Amino acid sequence: MTTASQEKRPSTGRPTVPLPPEFTRRDAGPFDPPSALTRLGEQGPVHRMTMLDGDPVWIVTSHELARTLLGDPRLSSDRFRSRRVLEKLPQPIRARLTDERARAGSFITMDPPEHTRYRKLLTGQFTVRRMRQLEPRIQRIVSDHLDAMIAAGPGADLVRAFALPVPSLVICELLGVEYADRGEFQERTGQLLRLDVPVAEMMRLADELRAFMHGLVRSKRAKPTDDMLSGLIEADPTLTDDELIGMANLLLVAGHETTANMLALGTFALLEHPEQLAALHDDPSLIGGAVEELLRYLSIVHLGVVRTTLAEVEIAGEVVPADSTVLVSVPAGNRDPYQYPRPDVLDVTRPRGPHLAFGHGVHQCLGQQLARVEMTAGFTGLLSRLPGLRLAVPAAEVPMRDDMLVYGVHALPVTWDA
Repeated sequence: MTTASQEKRPSTGRPTVPLPPEFTRRDAGPFDPPSALTRLGEQGPVHRMTMLDGDPVWIVTSHELARTLLGDPRLSSDRFRSRRVLEKLPQPIRARLTDERARAGSFITMDPPEHTRYRKLLTGQFTVRRMRQLEPRIQRIVSDHLDAMIAAGPGADLVRAFALPVPSLVICELLGVEYADRGEFQERTGQLLRLDVPVAEMMRLADELRAFMHGLVRSKRAKPTDDMLSGLIEADPTLTDDELIGMANLLLVAGHETTANMLALGTFALLEHPEQLAALHDDPSLIGGAVEELLRYLSIVHLGVVRTTLAEVEIAGEVVPADSTVLVSVPAGNRDPYQYPRPDVLDVTRPRGPHLAFGHGVHQCLGQQLARVEMTAGFTGLLSRLPGLRLAVPAAEVPMRDDMLVYGVHALPVTWDA
């Protein structure tokens, strides 16, 4: 299937896949993939389309095929190794993406063996001991924020009062960021993830965040503590400041914005599915499974994971040339009817099974267990401490994050019984 759209949107120069607008709009509802993406999934596992810049893209909608391709070494995570892709970007962004110092440590866009080195170092930091040490602290952070909400309520914006600050403080604990500094990087990452930020502003914010992280790295070199950055410095003293800054920035975005939006969007979904909410109230032991179901049912990724072919690849009968863009759709794969019975139904009692929320293959999310702990603690606390939790505005008035790289809600006004 080949589709083209003549509709043009203002470009900020952000290096995203420029698909037609119907593929980025949640027209089917706040929790469902775009209708255009769902229709593709009904027609087959892979689809050749035309991006707004004229380049072809192959969209994969099958769960099984997605897992296969995410483990295929012929598909590169480094999209910007392609001169064709780079030439379409504004010069300041192109220069940044080809700057070795700026890219150092950003292993999410690297392939083995570079990726393997960084991942091995970080895997050594996500130890069972450290996760166990963090768990009571996470419980305390959740409890403290619920105490503050109850004292000030009933009524709050769940995003500002709970969903944003809880993961923010957890990532502070992980990286060894001073408590007083958490607001600085929370604000900057939020701005960086906007889709409408002009190039100059985006570059300024990125530079400020790098400067902040550079200061943190210097402080850990001078006075190490029991945190992940200090652990990385001890594990490999040859790591440069640039490498540590890149790794820290990735952990910040991956461990903060993603979990924050799953907490808020997941709560919104449960409030809009009262029978599922009631099931969790009746049996709190279901919350662990509910976290997995929410990860499957929702998607904070608008479309999916981008890969570039290193050689000609045949994908479900489609011959994809070398140096082509493949988009592995997480929302479509997680709603694949061949993988899940009644995939469009939220069911907190659904038997646990594999999903794509944390990716697959060598780039599967390193912090997924930490995210599960945070979400389990967060939903458990919300349901047990806020009786009668409900929306304070009509669902249609909840502002969705269609303008951000990470999907979710900008605000979630809620109230509860005093």
